[in-house]
This record gives sequence, structure tokens and C-alpha cells, in this order.
Amino acid sequence: MPDVQQLIDAVNQADSANLLLETVEDLAEAGDRSAIPTLVEVLGFNNPGAAVAAVDGLIKIGEPVVPYLLKNLDSYNYGARAWATRVFAGIGDPSALDLLLKAAVSDFSQSVRRSAAKGLGSIIWSKLPAEKAILAQQKVLKTLILATEDGEWVVRYAAIVGLEALSETLAQSQPELLAEVTERFRELAQNEPEAAIRARIEYAMVRFN
Repeated sequence: MPDVQQLIDAVNQADSANLLLETVEDLAEAGDRSAIPTLVEVLGFNNPGAAVAAVDGLIKIGEPVVPYLLKNLDSYNYGARAWATRVFAGIGDPSALDLLLKAAVSDFSQSVRRSAAKGLGSIIWSKLPAEKAILAQQKVLKTLILATEDGEWVVRYAAIVGLEALSETLAQSQPELLAEVTERFRELAQNEPEAAIRARIEYAMVRFN
């Protein structure tokens, strides 16, 4: 197998969309830290297939990606931000928590808000001290409930998914907060216009019971 630098060079030299996809997939498979800058750069390319491969590769590398991506996030490219939030969600490192909290309710791109809302349910809380985790979970709960009011149904759906995942954590850490989730789900079950969201809420409530 080529060394990582050869794989990086292949990505940089790719002269077609298909070749870019193939080379990014090879680089992502390596799972090497030295690939982080190149894979992050790919997130901003107009090539969804290559971006998906880059996301998978960055998630595979894991925690070392987070500080680099936070520092080099392209605030002007909403596509890159959307892919980046998928990376943060897949890794679950709480270092990205503030970014996800803000993005879930205030980013102008629905794809970013959707990725952030879903990612808030995937935080690895054991990486935080217990007291900080409790406060952070309360912030996430408020943010996700607010996201269920989003004007885009895909964001509301992602917020439901995030709340469902968060509830599993709250059941162990702060069971008294589960009532807020249940109450919001009941409200949405009555008032949410999208059938897909109502179905997901019903599924989640069955799991709670």
C-alpha cells in the first residue's frame, strides 16, 4: 500500500471528480493523523462523494481531528460547515459542544442546523467532569427543544433524534429532566404537521415507556 504522503499527493493531483473520490477514499482508509489537513480541505470541495469519504476518514481518526477542525472551520462555506458538523457529531468530543449548540439554532444553513442538532445527541459525556456534564446536558436539552420549532422539517426531525439520544443519558444522570422531553414530544405529536416527525416521536415515546 502507498505511504500516506503518496495518498495525500494523489488527492492533490486528482484531475477529475471520480479520481478525487477514489483518492480521498484511499486516504480516508489509512486513518492517519497526517491526513487531517487534506481531508478537512476536501470538505470544502464541490464533490459530495469525496466529502462523505473525508467525513468517514476524519471520524476514523477521531479526537485529534477536533482541535484542527475547530481552528480551520470555513465560516464562509456552508457546505464545508455542514460536513464539519457531521464530523463533530461522529466523533462526539465535547470540545465541539459550544459550536454545535450555536449552529443548531442560529446557522443560516438548514444542513448545518440539521447536522448540529443530531450531533448534540451524540456527545460522549464521560469525557467531561460530572458537574460540567450535568450543566452541558441542560444546555443541550434547551437547545434541542428550541430546534424542534425550526422552520425546516429536516431540522426538527434531527432535533427529535437528538432528544431521543440525549434522553438515554438523562435517564441515568438527570431523570427529573425527562419530563421536559416527554411533554415536548406530546405537544409535537398533536401539532407537528410532518407525518415523518410524528412517527419518529411515537417511536421514541414507545421506547421511553
